[in-house]
Amino acid sequence: MAFVGPSLAVPADRRQRARQLHGLLALALLAVCLTSLAVGASGTSLWRAVWALLTGQGVSAAEAVILWDIRAPRTLLGACVGAALAVSGAVMQGLFRNPLADPGLLGVSAGAGLGALMAIVAAGSLPFGLAAYVGDALLPVMAFTGAWASMMLLYAVATRSGRTSVATMLLAGIALAALTGALSGLLIFHADDMQLRELTFWQLGSLAGSAWPKVLIAGPVILLATLLATTLARGLNGLALGEAAAHHIGIDVQRTKNIAILAVSAATGAAVAVSGGIGFIGIVVPHLLRLATGPDHHGLLINSALLGASLLLGADIVSRLIVAPAELPIGIVTAVLGAPFFLWILLRRRSVVDL
Repeated sequence: MAFVGPSLAVPADRRQRARQLHGLLALALLAVCLTSLAVGASGTSLWRAVWALLTGQGVSAAEAVILWDIRAPRTLLGACVGAALAVSGAVMQGLFRNPLADPGLLGVSAGAGLGALMAIVAAGSLPFGLAAYVGDALLPVMAFTGAWASMMLLYAVATRSGRTSVATMLLAGIALAALTGALSGLLIFHADDMQLRELTFWQLGSLAGSAWPKVLIAGPVILLATLLATTLARGLNGLALGEAAAHHIGIDVQRTKNIAILAVSAATGAAVAVSGGIGFIGIVVPHLLRLATGPDHHGLLINSALLGASLLLGADIVSRLIVAPAELPIGIVTAVLGAPFFLWILLRRRSVVDL
């Protein structure tokens, strides 16, 4: 059973509700960002530092390093990753016309992770110290390539004659995740001790390695991919009626597919490249928003970016505080919260996954 969406004529009250939610989610994201900057194992206070600057007292070197070089890039990177995963989930659900589609569940994140692992191992084998210069650039390129290849393969396998089979999509995602897992295992087997520590980071997902260079590399890619995804709203609304109906109302179906695959691949690849495998954000966020404002993608995509950023930052705050001064991998936190929600979706929509 395909995911049934609305007609292109969206009720005015739903659009108004979505616009109102823009402001509320933006305020929530601001609050979560300030909280992320304010809390940490070191005990450094954001408010004390701000007060010291306003009164001309100055901030100590240690406080400046913690706030500016550790917490600030981590907060920005967490917001970018959360937005990327949530928007990717919303686009995939619209493209496949099914609310269970998600980069993590369908193997797209695993494909990006495999590309990142290949970059780590390959960079470590480069001669003449080239890893220090090539590694940072190679990682996002390989992650994007892995995500793009996974997305193309998944769509080709699951779609026939303009119709996407939910059963085939889910089974193909499982097979794809198993294949990438096996290849990742081979890379881990051949990795040295230093590479194994890095590979563990990708397995669990974390923002612990956040730094300004990563923000400057991944941030623009995620921003451009998110902006590109927002141009798909009308096309995704039309695809909810079926590809034939979308074509008859003037939507360039193939162009919409191409842009969707490119946007999801870029956003997911960049997110995985800097944070590793973080699951369930892409399925939880769009589903919550559809329950609140309906499936119109004009408001859904923007709200997904805002709510995804807030939820991931909230999970990161929990991961930093729950076992302080140690840190729990954020992928564990999102899995603990997201897996029960996914089961709840399955119980509510059993007909969607009826094989």
